[in-house]
Amino acid sequence: MEVGPTSLCAMKRMNFKPAEIDMVLISHLHGDHFGGMPFLILEYLYESPRRKPLTIVGPRRLEERTWRLFRTMFPGAKPDLKRLISLLRFVVIEPGYDGKIGPARIRAIRTPHMKRDFSLALRVELEGKSIAFSGDSGWTEDLLPFVAGADLFLCECTYFESTQLSFHMNYPQLDANRARFDVGRMLLTHVGREVLDRDREVTLELAHDGMHVKV
Repeated sequence: MEVGPTSLCAMKRMNFKPAEIDMVLISHLHGDHFGGMPFLILEYLYESPRRKPLTIVGPRRLEERTWRLFRTMFPGAKPDLKRLISLLRFVVIEPGYDGKIGPARIRAIRTPHMKRDFSLALRVELEGKSIAFSGDSGWTEDLLPFVAGADLFLCECTYFESTQLSFHMNYPQLDANRARFDVGRMLLTHVGREVLDRDREVTLELAHDGMHVKV
């Protein structure tokens, strides 16, 4: 879920082979969430040729924006691009989506983060396990029933003091409502400077780079 600009670097640090990915899920089209797609495509062109299809799932205009960004960043990258394009399957999902994509059941709701376009919270169910992801989101009561029963909930937590900003969530709000999230485990992600600066006051579990989580 999500392909930020440093995703490929992180995969390689952890000795994870990019060609083994079967599906990419993207919550919204802000650069820190999908800006790593050109690097992933370049990886498949030159370093790790794909032998099997890759499904890329996300909001409307995902395919258009991905290729526009790729051609802006790497205008001369053409070797075997047609073959790679034939292996990439872009799937657009809308808020309220609930269906099977490949072997996984994917669900999505809209979160209060963007006005003109939309940002999605995502839920993936596979082989009897479920992972919910808030994406970028301000506080919304809709998340409570959406994530209920999930084995793991990845929840954004950008702010601490800036509680007046409604397009991201803040730690005091999440801490006050933690008992209302009926999930097996909750990890705070998308952690902002304010939270990091006051991490000694944080009692909820924080995710970190390279973290291994058993679901």
